[in-house]
Amino acid sequence: MLQTLALSKQFGATRALDAVSLTVEPGEIYCLLGANGAGKTTLVNVFLNFVDPSDGQALVDGLDVTREPLATKQRLAYIPEQVMLYGALSGLENLRYFAALATGRQAARAELLGLLAQAGLDATAADRRVSTYSKGMRQKVGIAIALAKNAKALLLDEPTSGLDPKAAAEFAQLLRDARDRGVAVLTTTHDLFHAKQNGTRIGIMRAGRLVAELRSEELSHADLEALYLEHMK
Repeated sequence: MLQTLALSKQFGATRALDAVSLTVEPGEIYCLLGANGAGKTTLVNVFLNFVDPSDGQALVDGLDVTREPLATKQRLAYIPEQVMLYGALSGLENLRYFAALATGRQAARAELLGLLAQAGLDATAADRRVSTYSKGMRQKVGIAIALAKNAKALLLDEPTSGLDPKAAAEFAQLLRDARDRGVAVLTTTHDLFHAKQNGTRIGIMRAGRLVAELRSEELSHADLEALYLEHMK
């Protein structure tokens, strides 16, 4: 569903991505670990067609993101570290607006409320202004937008950063629910515990290169931490 083939990106003298090849299948959560500057966000931005690759390809459902940007975006949903919503609008109004942009139709209130409930947002918050929401609540609206779009792939950039343990656990469950629906999930993170607990597979990036790739059940949390620190030397 999500694939890169020898993907590279050069920013001047900096090689942000260096021949990265990975695949995220439907029904899989791929957690991409790495320090700041490792290339994780650049990889996500290439999938979103925010930046063009210097070499190689990024594919979404077999389509090249640079050649078919609109078709690939229709298959994707993106949740950044800080979900950008209109603070003066309610959660329901934000969902109605962004869902209409994504799908080209106006959904009924009952349908929108159902999507927010499926994303885990408390019903009493649906008509409150988003400016009163916590980060976790904003992310739930982001998940509801992805549900409305019926996205085949979900891209997330540091989604659990700044969340309290309860909100992080709730968000992780939403990702597992997406996985169980057959969605391909690619998430960048610094959180080794999140990667181990929720990832189907884990990749480690360093200086633009994918230096390790493994299945999460293959090692303990302590082993993952040791492997990660070894690659960060």
